[in-house]
Amino acid sequence: MPEAQLTRVEIERLLDQWLETEFTFHNVGPVARALCRLTRDDQDFVLDWIRRIASTHITLAFRFAQRAPDLLKRLDRRAIEAWAVHLCDTYDRAGMYAAIRVADEVRGFMHVRAEHTAGALFEDIAGVLGNFLHGLAGRRLKLEQGETAYTDGERIFLPAITARFAGQEDNFKLAKASVALLWAQTRFGTLRADLQAACADYPHPERALAQFHGLETLRLTACIGRELPGLHREMQRLSALIGEELPAAWLDLSERLARPEAQVEDSLALLAEAYALPDFPPRCYQGELRPEAVATARAARVGKEKARLRIKLAQLEEELRRHRDDAARPQETAAEPEKRGFAALVHEEDGRLDLELTLDGAPIPPPEDVRQLMTSVWLDFGEIPPEYLVPAGPGEYDASLYEEQAADPDAVWQGTYHEEGAELYPEWDHGRQHYRKNWCVMREKEVKPVYDDFYRQTLERHTGTIKGLRRAFEAMRDENRLMKRQAYGDEVDIDALVEALADARDGREMSERLFVRLHRAERNIAVAFMVDMSGSTRGWINEAEREALILLCEALERLGDRYAIYGFSGITRKRCELYRIKTFDEPYTEEVKARISGIRPQEYTRMGFAIRHLTKLLKAVEARTKVLVTLSDGRPDDYFDVYRGAYGVEDTRMALIEARRAGIHPFCITIDREARDYLPHMYGAARFIILDDVGMLPFKVADIYRRITT
Repeated sequence: MPEAQLTRVEIERLLDQWLETEFTFHNVGPVARALCRLTRDDQDFVLDWIRRIASTHITLAFRFAQRAPDLLKRLDRRAIEAWAVHLCDTYDRAGMYAAIRVADEVRGFMHVRAEHTAGALFEDIAGVLGNFLHGLAGRRLKLEQGETAYTDGERIFLPAITARFAGQEDNFKLAKASVALLWAQTRFGTLRADLQAACADYPHPERALAQFHGLETLRLTACIGRELPGLHREMQRLSALIGEELPAAWLDLSERLARPEAQVEDSLALLAEAYALPDFPPRCYQGELRPEAVATARAARVGKEKARLRIKLAQLEEELRRHRDDAARPQETAAEPEKRGFAALVHEEDGRLDLELTLDGAPIPPPEDVRQLMTSVWLDFGEIPPEYLVPAGPGEYDASLYEEQAADPDAVWQGTYHEEGAELYPEWDHGRQHYRKNWCVMREKEVKPVYDDFYRQTLERHTGTIKGLRRAFEAMRDENRLMKRQAYGDEVDIDALVEALADARDGREMSERLFVRLHRAERNIAVAFMVDMSGSTRGWINEAEREALILLCEALERLGDRYAIYGFSGITRKRCELYRIKTFDEPYTEEVKARISGIRPQEYTRMGFAIRHLTKLLKAVEARTKVLVTLSDGRPDDYFDVYRGAYGVEDTRMALIEARRAGIHPFCITIDREARDYLPHMYGAARFIILDDVGMLPFKVADIYRRITT
């Protein structure tokens, strides 16, 4: 029997609690009256989302509550969930005012007709379309979620849900077509034009921009037809499905712009003629044209790319001239050859963009980073300006300011915060029951080596332990496994023989698998050790961690397993730091030993980002068994942050679930005596060990390692 509807009083009581009306003064009475008229199922759905959004921001939850009854009449639940997630993501990314705009513009979601419920959600299609975009020629573009479909020349934005058609497959193809057309704007010169200046002289610049957008949509659709004919056919089919027809007045312009030689300059030349025509009927896949966003991104990019290209060419020139064939030098003594410097040749054929580089007239293969820079410059200008090909002179630029990964990990706190040079990881918000996208800003740092006596003193202090460890690990390496029911072997398998004799007695055919043999186990294991470097490890805990790592490395070198060691710490989501101690491919050198000696306590214990990053590293390693071992002294925690308590535990648990889904076996070693309250929930009942005294860790290394790798 279905549950009874919640009454207005019951709903109002819940809203008072979640929206803290005693302090926020939100008037929940009208909301409660609207919600009490819904079915119990709809009430539960809406109230659950109000509670989840309230964990992000109470005002956003109230705005959602006000609109939810109307949304239920116009959208399916899947679309409402997408909008709710988009609302929270916008708050995460751009703050309160931007999120309120999303809430106030919810009618943009309501254009979807009731029968069109199988929308393509951005979070479902982003991975596939990101790979599709990566395979296209031109500048490397990022795919991100936005309010609508457009590009600024560096990023392509798609809305949270694409739902123009009744079928999910058609909606996915529509999103793919939008991505292709927006990519074509960057690839075939649309964004090269000064659109604000081109439209400024018309009585209605907005209409001129819309007509120009129509011209470019026709030209770029023809370009896609030559570059991606299969997708072009799908674009035509989608247009036909919703009856998009080109007015007769536009047919001549369409034919002229469909010619292979047509460029953006042709669209600009035809703009006056198009302005006199009826409004261009937008194609379902064309998105928006935003000159302001394009100009902003270009202004930030152009100067930086000029500097980077000139620096790279200076480095390349120095290397090439240094390695020039010495045999040519005697011939140059009479007359030094003319140094003409760098020149670039660009070829376009069948949609392909081929860039060549010469030095003093001789062709040279440009490195990939130089090729990418040249491509981006060409897309901005339609050429490589000569001044871009002049190598930077000594002291002209500070090269460290223009390297892609040269950002100082500590610069996150200096000046205006930005995320350049960092990796962004999601974080699970258990209150919202959804990921916060690109939430954790992670930077890898290298532990500063400390060349002191710690390594030598540790070996001296634990001489007997090390000998025992080496013997134990050598035994693991040489372990044999007894294989039963074999066709041949060293001894008779008694169990198999008894069963075979019984079969013969019953008239059945005897098995030939009557032997046992020893099989030497082949180890194919990769282990990542994730070491807690939070401030709570200060003192003897830090010393015991370092001792255990040294003993572990000494033993693992005998075993032959691949292993890596990383430390982790953090202070809020904007400063998540992973400390490189030893990578998988790095030998156990004096520098690695000095890095272990240099491990020092840092900030707090934000764990989810570290698990996700090491999962990514382990996935890239070829190994049959992959293990992630966390060495920590306590539960996930961060500084004056929601990461304390249930939030941090649930995010860590979700990161561990992600690791297990990737085929990685997580394990935790801790000294927190209260860990039994949360570790079984995070790791599982058998995937952790609690040490009463971390000082015992060096002596238990072999037992623990055997346990986690078998």
